[in-house]
Amino acid sequence: MKLCYKLLLITLACTQLFFSCKKDNSSTQNENLFVAVDAESFPYMVEQFADLKILRYQLPGWENLSLEEQKLVYYLTQAGLSGRDIMWDQNYRHNLTIREALETIYTTFDGDKSTEEWDAFETYLKRVWFSNGIHHHYSNAKLKPSFTANYLKSLLDATAATLEGEAFDVIFNDKDSKKVNQAKDADNVLESAINFYGPNVTNKDVETFYAAKTSPNPNKPLSFGLNSQLVKENGVLKERVYKSGGLYGAAIDEIIKWLELAQGVAENKAQGDALELLIAYYKTGDLQTWDDYNVAWTAATEGNIDYINSFIEVYNDPLGYRGSYETIVQIKDFDMSAKMAVLSENAQWFEDNSPLMPEHKKKNVVGVSYKTVNVAGEAGDASPSTPIGVNLPNANWIRAEVGSKSVSLGNIINAYNNSGSSGRLKAFVHDDKEYELEKKYGQLADKLHTALHEVVGHASGQLNPGVGETKETLKNYASTLEEGRADLVGLYYLYDSKLQDLGLVEDWKAVGMAAFDGYIRNGLMTQLIRLELGDDVEEAHMRNRQWVSAWVFEKGQKDNVIEKVIRDGNTYFNINDYDKLHELFGQLLRETQRIKSEGDFEAVQALVEGYGVKVDQAIHAEVLERNKQFKSAPYGGFVNPVLEPITDENGAISEIKVNYAKDFESQMLYYSKHYNFLPNVN
Repeated sequence: MKLCYKLLLITLACTQLFFSCKKDNSSTQNENLFVAVDAESFPYMVEQFADLKILRYQLPGWENLSLEEQKLVYYLTQAGLSGRDIMWDQNYRHNLTIREALETIYTTFDGDKSTEEWDAFETYLKRVWFSNGIHHHYSNAKLKPSFTANYLKSLLDATAATLEGEAFDVIFNDKDSKKVNQAKDADNVLESAINFYGPNVTNKDVETFYAAKTSPNPNKPLSFGLNSQLVKENGVLKERVYKSGGLYGAAIDEIIKWLELAQGVAENKAQGDALELLIAYYKTGDLQTWDDYNVAWTAATEGNIDYINSFIEVYNDPLGYRGSYETIVQIKDFDMSAKMAVLSENAQWFEDNSPLMPEHKKKNVVGVSYKTVNVAGEAGDASPSTPIGVNLPNANWIRAEVGSKSVSLGNIINAYNNSGSSGRLKAFVHDDKEYELEKKYGQLADKLHTALHEVVGHASGQLNPGVGETKETLKNYASTLEEGRADLVGLYYLYDSKLQDLGLVEDWKAVGMAAFDGYIRNGLMTQLIRLELGDDVEEAHMRNRQWVSAWVFEKGQKDNVIEKVIRDGNTYFNINDYDKLHELFGQLLRETQRIKSEGDFEAVQALVEGYGVKVDQAIHAEVLERNKQFKSAPYGGFVNPVLEPITDENGAISEIKVNYAKDFESQMLYYSKHYNFLPNVN
């Protein structure tokens, strides 16, 4: 499970020839793809367009790794990039066809590039790259080009590019307008463009198909649907499984190739055994092997290198079955991990002292490991837009019996924090006190909230006996309920002296106040800059921030806990009573855990639809107007470091250099050229 924002990978050298290519004139460094950097003035900002900014992140501590560890990182990042196009195809069935046509135009058109329409075309292509397809990475709405169909036809005619039929028309028409449609009264599967399902598959089809499946051990339910596409052929539903020899088999074979190399340089037996199971899973598509792998991966906590790889998060499935392909390769941040390990060590205390009903508390919180890591590379659904924290595995029974791994992506957070300030904060805080609290304690509060959300939040609570998996009971509301529940755990304990007792803060109350201010400000106002006026809230994390904030605002009105202030025509939300707000967060946490534990669909639907979907249009219009003065884009994503293997006269890797990509387009074009293992239609 991810904490907000969203994540890629690396490599621009000697990939498809393995390591026999030594450094020669075809090496990527001769293609002028890298930028010179120094630690004192690292160039975090790459460029900005539309509502997006592209950043770089540093890779600290690389020189402290052994050559074998560096090889492990390199192989894992290559494995991740090899599956990159899987995510493009999962996002929409025409994405690969459209991308090929747009990139061909971009690289071969020799006509007039000084026109507004060419600028619009270039921006559209960059937006498509950023979103891994033609739908916005966050809002799920189809991207709207600012050029005409006739102009695109003229570009096609002027180049060797081909784009015809539905793949051309869909860029300009209203068909497949939402990648994921979470609307209450919609047939969410049928009306979502996501390519997890055949075009004629419905909600009822999915629910009926999986209701008929049973796990060998009902106490350890398999993740049915996680690694397959569900289609209807001649009226009969069937799964197309992602595996070697199956759907996406060509890319998966490349992933396997690199994972086998990674296994050969594993840091220890536990890590190697987990990789062996992941390879077996990719070869067979067997969901029992997936669970065996997750148990082994969760238990493999030793070593400096770790990774996330496969079909994992289910946010893009309107019914929460199917996993999006993603990878994140991680290097341990030793100093920060040691400081934050105290949360894992005290996980049972947090559970015992939570406001949950006694029957919903875990009696034995096991195996919660927490690390701050530095990302070495990301791909698929984790890139270019990346989370800042992750907690896995997602299976409730594995969490309960074995535990989980939580990571905070330290160098990603650092890049965000150092990419420049827009002054937006000053415009939306209620007063100088709120501003100073945020400036002094905001970054620490955010880091602690990430840690508490991932380590304590997702590990907290248990289902009642006999209650099915959350995706089955809470359906299309499962993801937002889980993210909101984890947020509430973090919020509840951010305003607790225990954090000071553990040595994590020097002033727990000030940190908690900054955290509460920031959450309410974002949940009720500033996140609205990400939506177009009139839109409902669709994305799971945005929904949860709004329903949490709107619920406590409403419930606290009697005691004026949060005051809505109008000053000079602008709206602000001022917290008058932090102690009572803390109590309200606790009450809502208790209720959200009850909903999850009991599988109460009616209650979660009322909560999300009542507080998390509809937007106050007057406030939204005002927020958009107030935000016009700021140049910083509301969404950020990253180009990845480039790992360049240097080989000796025998073709063996002698070192691996870290380079940094010069710009966004060259990295995207390189990836498309060197990691395009899939046909356009799968």
